[in-house]
Formats: sequence, structure tokens, C-alpha cells
Amino acid sequence: MTLFLKKFTTKYNTAPFGKINLSDYKEAFEKTIELARAEIDNIVKNTEAPTFSNTIEALDYSGEQLDRLSNIFFNLNSAETCEEMQKIAQEVSPLLTAFSNDIALNEDLFKRVKAVYDQKDTLTLTTEQATLLDKKFKSFSRNGALLNEEDKLKLREIDTELAKIKLTFGENVLAETNNYQLHITNESDLKGLPDGAKEMAASLAKSKNLEGWVFTLDFPSYLPFVTYVENRELRKEIAIAAGKKSFQDNEFDNKENVKRIVELRHKRANLLGYQSHSHFVLEERMAQNPEKVQSFLNDLLEKAKPAAHKEFAELTAFAKELDGIDQLEKWDGAYYSEKLKQKLFSLDDELLKPYFQLENVLKGAFTIAEKLFGITFKEVFDIDKYHEDVQTFEVLDFEGKLVAVFYSDFFPRKGKRNGAWMTSYKPQYIKDGINERPHVSIVCNFTPPTETKPSLLTFNEVTTLFHEFGHALHGMLANTTYPSLSGTSVYWDFVELPSQVMENWCYEPEALALFAKHYETGEIIPQQYVEKIKESASFLEGMATLRQLSFGILDMAYHGKSQTIADVKAFEKQAMEIASLYPDVEENCMSTSFSHIFQGGYSSGYYSYKWAEVLDADAFAYFQEKGIFNKEVATKFKDNVLSKGGTELPMELYKKFRGQEPKVEALLKRAGLI
Repeated sequence: MTLFLKKFTTKYNTAPFGKINLSDYKEAFEKTIELARAEIDNIVKNTEAPTFSNTIEALDYSGEQLDRLSNIFFNLNSAETCEEMQKIAQEVSPLLTAFSNDIALNEDLFKRVKAVYDQKDTLTLTTEQATLLDKKFKSFSRNGALLNEEDKLKLREIDTELAKIKLTFGENVLAETNNYQLHITNESDLKGLPDGAKEMAASLAKSKNLEGWVFTLDFPSYLPFVTYVENRELRKEIAIAAGKKSFQDNEFDNKENVKRIVELRHKRANLLGYQSHSHFVLEERMAQNPEKVQSFLNDLLEKAKPAAHKEFAELTAFAKELDGIDQLEKWDGAYYSEKLKQKLFSLDDELLKPYFQLENVLKGAFTIAEKLFGITFKEVFDIDKYHEDVQTFEVLDFEGKLVAVFYSDFFPRKGKRNGAWMTSYKPQYIKDGINERPHVSIVCNFTPPTETKPSLLTFNEVTTLFHEFGHALHGMLANTTYPSLSGTSVYWDFVELPSQVMENWCYEPEALALFAKHYETGEIIPQQYVEKIKESASFLEGMATLRQLSFGILDMAYHGKSQTIADVKAFEKQAMEIASLYPDVEENCMSTSFSHIFQGGYSSGYYSYKWAEVLDADAFAYFQEKGIFNKEVATKFKDNVLSKGGTELPMELYKKFRGQEPKVEALLKRAGLI
């Protein structure tokens, strides 16, 4: 247990996963909270007048052990969890919430912070220091420091309940994902399914001691099924199962959790003097307010709608011509889109997969990072890992100095939530003259290797890997003084720029030549395939844009004004109607498993995916002008975006990189919408 009370004795102070016992966590949290509390007390009891150094800096550097422990525990709770761990999460979350409330509502501490803030105009601070001071003051003013005692108590109660209910929401979604399987014993039911997906399903069945094939709601299993299987009834069955996660009136139902989360968020915002949760959240975003977000979403909706409806009509006509289908349903979308793509471009994922062996794609991402930013990746075997699937790398600069430790974890398993994400076990910061380097991880759920084939990725999985790797570069190349401003600690609608801009290299012949090689023959991907990938990049982009906008619209509907929601399904249907193409499926409800906004940090922030696409299209246009491996542009991006974290306002950083504000036309042009 003393493990967490000081620096680890491991290489680079990495997490000693092998030495951690589940039974240690609870006490470790109690002890590290105690340590962090003592550090706060020292700041408060300091008899010297409050200064930037003894108050603001001291506060930012406090709680290092607690942060390390929290990062390790909650990252594993997403990537390698079990019932016991989830139980511990439910026990420690209220302790952490109470502690963070104790800080935010500590009057004496706030007095010291305010004393420094009130004299900010007379202090000679760097841009980064001025940003930190502003952030620290707001972390109090925006979290209840100005409330009276009665309201502070209400805020504590809201925050404690919210922390627990969000955890429960996520656990329910994971349980529903794990509880479903489609067991097939008749091979003719799998007509159309590629051999690789079939082999994976057979191997899953074998692991469960079953004959035949098993499919689950994990994406590498689910997606090929709904994309290729000809049997429409079976596609319908699995698609409905996916759509009704936590919407089944059972112990894992999330309807009441959705209502309660929305209600508590609005109560909290009103208590703090804001009109709605969105008004509270967006004050600290590039977008600034809900009106600006609504206008952004509506503007894009107006531009995408004609293209989307035209595409949907074409897809419907194609399905009717091919199979006599009169009405396209949600379980038909991926299937007929793939068929139409094959017809128009003679291109399908199965044709491309042999050129995208996971190991080669990862090496390709590394090579591109080396060409752009001068860093190299070296796999090492003396850093502890939490699962045998994980790989560990030293990231070095051109002088051989450590830039970061990088972990990758690519395959689905029972204790791992769905999706793909980047996270950090230790941030970068500078303290006592030492530049502490970050420990960064990307976690995905890709197609695993089978008995006869290595892991071969769909093109969509290739772009996902590059996306998460972009986030990882943001964390790894961080070079700031303070931990709370480092890496991805930026405005939420700026955080997707590094990730989304990296996806662009997946479409460039010069970049593809580095890693798209046939896993058996070593042949580089043929030029005609590359051209087809580029051609098909904006295929059905209107429909894809509408879908993405519908999620942002739903998010803003929940959080943009205080309200009472009587029926989650009815509320969702009404909110998304303006952007929907397919008929509604009565037994499905997206909200009950919309983890991004109800468990993750995207509430009032889902629009930021599209917002960042505007930034990334504009940024990549700059690379294209000068050459996609142009050192000058890459260095500008590294120096003004990747290394700077949240030390300056995002738009200022963007303009320093680009020399101008981003133009929405770059996105519309790339998407083929103008």
C-alpha cells in the first residue's frame, strides 16, 4: 500500500502494475487524499502574504501522489476492469468528489487565490503563469467558492450523487455489451461475411465452448456482421440489440440515470448562477456560449442536409434495385453503403485489409511522427504492463533523450469498455528544474489476430489508430511548466485538432507507401487502391455529417436549457428528428448508452468533433500547400499546438501556427459539400 505514497522505484517512475493488489486501492486513496489535504493545509496556513509562487504554483503541484493513483486506477477501470474494481470505484468516487469539493469550497484557500488574482495587473507573469492564475481563480469561482454555506452544502450533495450515477451509467452499458451474444450454428446464415470475421467468430465460440460462431456488440465483431451478412433478419436482430443497450427495463436500465444526470447538471449550473449546464460548460470553450454552438450546428446542418437527402435517396434506390427493398432501415445502412461503395469504386474493406497489418500501421504512424517531429519509438520489455496485449515503447528525441513512455493496447476483451481512447498515466511538467516526461497510452478495440492471420485492420480502424495517436502526440510532445496546463489539458473544442489532423495522412499516397504493405507478399498498396481511397473519402459524407450533427444536437437539447424530461425516448426522438434519415426503431434508444455525454466529458461538447474538423481541414490544407512532410509547417504545429497544451487561448495558438483564423470552407470542400 505504501507503494503510492512516494515516487515509484521503477524505470522512468512508470506504474508498477504487477505489484498492485486490488485490495490496496481503497486504503491508498484514503492515504493519498490525506497527503494531498496536508499539502493544501500548508498553503492555507502559510503566514507569508499570498504570492503566485506560494499559492498558485503550490496548488498546481499539490496532490501528485493522489493524481498518479487516480490515473492508474481509473484508466484500468476502463481498460481492465472486473466487478471488484467497479465496486471500489463506487466506494472511492465519493471520497474524491468530497475532497475536490473541500478544495473548491475552502474559503481560506480561495481568499489567498483571490488575493493573488486581484493584483494580477501589477504582477510580471509569463503568458503561461497568467493562464494558470486565471484557471485557478475560475476553478473556485465556477465551482461554488462564492456561494453561501447552505448552497455550498447543496453543491456537495449534487457533485457526490453525480459522480456515483455517472459510474453506474458506464457500468450498465458495459454489462449490457457483455451480456449479449448472437450464437449461430448454421453457416448459411453467415453468407456474405468475410473469412477473417468468420474465423474470429469461430474462435470466440470456441473460447466459450460452443459450436459454430459467436458475435458480440464489441465493434470488431458487430461491424463486419451488419456490414456484410446478407441475412437481413439477423442484421436486424444484432442491430436492435446494440440499439437497446440499457433501455430494457432490467437492472442495467439507464433511463432514470439519464433523467437524473440531466436534472442534477442543470441544478448545479443554476446554483452557480448559470442559465443552463451548457452555459456553464461553454464559458470555458472556444465556442463561448450555446447560441454560438447552435448556430454552428444549424449552419452545417443546412449545408449538409441537401447532400444527405440526395445520398439517402440514391442508397434507397440502389437497395430497391438490388434486393427489392422499399424502406431502408437502420440495419440496412452499413450493408447497402458497403455494396454501393464496392459498385462505385470497386473497393471494399476486405480488399484493403491485407495491406493494413496492425504492426505495420503502428510502425507507419511512428515513421510519420519521426519525419514530422523528429522523434523515434523503440519497443522495450522492461516496463511493467497491466495485460499481455499491451506493448511498451520509449519515445526518444534526435539526441536519444527520453520524450515519453508510450503504451498501446489494441484488442477487445471482457474487462475493457468499447471504443478507442487516449489517456495518460503521468503528465509532463517542469518542477525544481526537472522536466518530468509523460506516460501516455492509447486503448482501442481492433480486429484481433486469428490462428491463421495477423491483426488486419479495416481502413476505418487505420484512421482510428491515427486519430488516437494524434491525441498521444499532444500528450507526449507536451512542454509546459505546470501539470494542469500540460498535453491535452486544453479547451475541449480544441482537443480534437491534433487527433483529427493526423487522420489526413491515411489518405496521402506518400504516407501510405510507408506502411500499407501486403502482409504476405510485402507489396506496397497499388496506386489504383490509393486513388480509390481518396475518391471514396467523401462517399456518403452528407449522411455521415448529418449523423454526427444529430448527436451534437441531442447533447445540446439535453443540456442547453433547464427542463424536466418525462420520457427519455420521446425526448430523444423529437430532438434528433431534424437530422434523421432512417425510420425510428421503437425498442431502441441511443441516450441510454450515450457514454460520451453521460459518463465521459463530452456533455455540451459533442459538437467539438465537427468544430475540430473545421480546424483540422484548415490546418491540413496548410500542410498540403507546403508538402505533407514539410519540416517548417510541422515545427510550427509542434511548437504552437502540440507542445503548448493549455498555456494560451486556443485561437491565439492556432493563429500563431496558421497565420489566420480557420475557414469553414476547407471542411466543406474536403467533404464534397461545396
